[in-house]
Amino acid sequence: MATITFDTHKYIKTLEGSGISEVQAEAFSVAQKEAMSEVMGSTLATKDDIHRLELEMRKLEMQLVVMKWMLGTVLGGIVALVMKAFFV
Repeated sequence: MATITFDTHKYIKTLEGSGISEVQAEAFSVAQKEAMSEVMGSTLATKDDIHRLELEMRKLEMQLVVMKWMLGTVLGGIVALVMKAFFV
């Protein structure tokens, strides 16, 4: 699992420097840290996730190739039957 380093002290000092009170800055810091940990825990993909998706995409690509050939063969057969019906 990936982690993000969050310097709460620097964040609080930056907010205080812009005129926000220390109590509010600390509250913002806690809220920001909780939001970041929630996001990190639920929505980021790992290398294993990406690898699994790549494998699944390769499987689907192969299935698509097979379906293209099958469709081409069926259409070729239909064209051959139509040609035989009208031109022979």
